Amino acid sequence: MPPPPTLRVAEIFGSIQGEGLRQGEATIFIRLAGCNLRCAFCDTKRAWRGGRAMSAARILAAVRRLGRRWPASWADLTGGEPMLQDIGPLVDGLRADGLSIQIETNGTVFRPLPFDWITVSPKPPAYAADPRLRLLASEVKVVVSRELTSAAVERLRAGYPERVPLILQPQSNAAWSREKARRLLGAALRAGAANIRLGFQLHRLLRCR
Repeated sequence: MPPPPTLRVAEIFGSIQGEGLRQGEATIFIRLAGCNLRCAFCDTKRAWRGGRAMSAARILAAVRRLGRRWPASWADLTGGEPMLQDIGPLVDGLRADGLSIQIETNGTVFRPLPFDWITVSPKPPAYAADPRLRLLASEVKVVVSRELTSAAVERLRAGYPERVPLILQPQSNAAWSREKARRLLGAALRAGAANIRLGFQLHRLLRCR
């Protein structure tokens, strides 16, 4: 009998959600290894490759053990780029265990799975995302890197439904990026953009994992 299929897992840990509109909520993170973009400003480059091969059953068992010490109602699938792997059985298992599921994706790969919260974080230079994800996104989180321009912000805002918040997140909370984020927000508001706001990395400020 063949062994069950496996996922490449970089780490599983409990913390608070440090970014986006779910900021501050207790969450169990499942960071999957592998990325198809590998941005220079990425703060999780350790997840680009490698990882430990784990079946969905083993991941679920690890999440349950962790949940006894860190009771959370949310699981976050992040990376790397989690949609590069066949996460369907894992999503089904997490849902069966009563967890709400967030996915954090760069938007370039689409899997029709029952997520409760979809964070699309499009990356330069194209800031491209699958059209289906643009419609399904719960939020759009854009890292304010040196490459980001006002024109790109305008294109991003126009590319998603107005109901979907567009969040400008300073790169690693750096001072230069915070100032640039304020300038970009001001320019977007003056141009008539709606539902656009600033974010930050709460877990860095609180020195959480």
